[in-house]
Amino acid sequence: MTTALSCTRITKSLGGKPVLKALDLDVAPSEVVSLLGASGSGKTTLLRLITGLMMPDAGRIMLDGRVIWSPDTVVPPERRRIGMVFQDYALWPHMTVEGNLAFGLKAHKLPAAEARARIDHALEVARLGPLRDRLPAALSGGQQQRVAIARCLAARPALMLFDEPLSNLDAALREDLRTEMMDLVRREGITVVYVTHDQAEAMALSDRIAVMREGTIAQFDTPERLYEAPASPFVAGFIGGFSLLEGRIEGGRFRAPGTGAGLPACAGPGPGVLVIRPEDARPASDHPDVHLSGRVVSAAYQGRCWRLGLDIGPARVRLDWPHRVAPGETLTFSLPPSRCVVLAR
Repeated sequence: MTTALSCTRITKSLGGKPVLKALDLDVAPSEVVSLLGASGSGKTTLLRLITGLMMPDAGRIMLDGRVIWSPDTVVPPERRRIGMVFQDYALWPHMTVEGNLAFGLKAHKLPAAEARARIDHALEVARLGPLRDRLPAALSGGQQQRVAIARCLAARPALMLFDEPLSNLDAALREDLRTEMMDLVRREGITVVYVTHDQAEAMALSDRIAVMREGTIAQFDTPERLYEAPASPFVAGFIGGFSLLEGRIEGGRFRAPGTGAGLPACAGPGPGVLVIRPEDARPASDHPDVHLSGRVVSAAYQGRCWRLGLDIGPARVRLDWPHRVAPGETLTFSLPPSRCVVLAR
C-alpha cells in the first residue's frame, strides 16, 4: 500500500505534559481515516502538527513522499498543500460564496483562467452554483459548511483535514451532510483525516479508524474489525453499543456472576471482560452451554425489537430481544460461541 500521509514516532508535550507519545500513523492515498477519541486524547494536537500550526518535539511527518517536518526539515503551512475544514466554517462574512473561494486561491497566484476553472469546478461538485452570489448570512449551516469544503477543493489539496466539522449542526442535517460531504471528497479522490469524538460518525464515514487514548493509538482498523474484534476493553467501551461484563478467566473459561458454567475464552488466566453485543442475544435453548442470567430492569420498544436492560451481578447489560420482558423478571439468554469475545483486563 502506498502512503499519502506518514507520521512516524511523533512526540509532543504541552506545558510539560506528554500529549502524543511516539505515535505512528499511515494513511493511504484517497483513504478516509478518522481520529476518534475523547477530549485530551491528542487527536486535535496531531491535526495541528500535520498542518504545521504546531511543531512536534520529535518524529517525522511525510506527505506524498515528501518530508514536511523532521528535526532537520520544516515546510511552512502554506506550502504543505493541506486543506482544513473547521466546525465554525471560517467564511468571510462580507464576501459572496464565489468571493470566499477566490480569496482562498489568491496565495496560489494562479492565472485568471485557471483560478476561474477551479472555482467553477468546486462550485459544481459541491452543488453551490446557484448560490455563488450569496453572502454567508443568507445560507443555512449545511450550505456554509459546503462552501468551506468547496474552498478547500478549489485549492486542489494533497490532503484534507476535518476538525469536528459537523458538531454545530442538528442531528438530521448532520447525517445528511456527512453522507454528502464524504461522497464529494471520494469522487475527487482526496485523502482525508477526520477528527471526531462521535463514534457513530466515525463508523459511518471512515475506511479506517484510529482510536486514540492518552496520546497513543489503541487500535487502528476498519469499522468492521473494530466492532467485531476490539483489541482491548478500552476500545470496546469507547466504540459504544457493547456491554462489558467483568469476571475471571480460569481453565480456558470466562466466569462471572450469572454466567453459569462459564464461557469459552482464549486469553490466559486472570481478570477478563466479556464483550456482549445487543444483537447477539439468543434464547437459552439455542446455546445451552453458553448462557447468562440477569434481572430485567428496563424494556424499551425499538421497532424491530425490544431493548432490555439487565442487571448481571454489578453490571448493566443491554440486549435486543424479540418481545417485551417485564422489569423485575429474570431472563436467561445465550450467546453463539463464535460471538463470545473475551478480552484480558
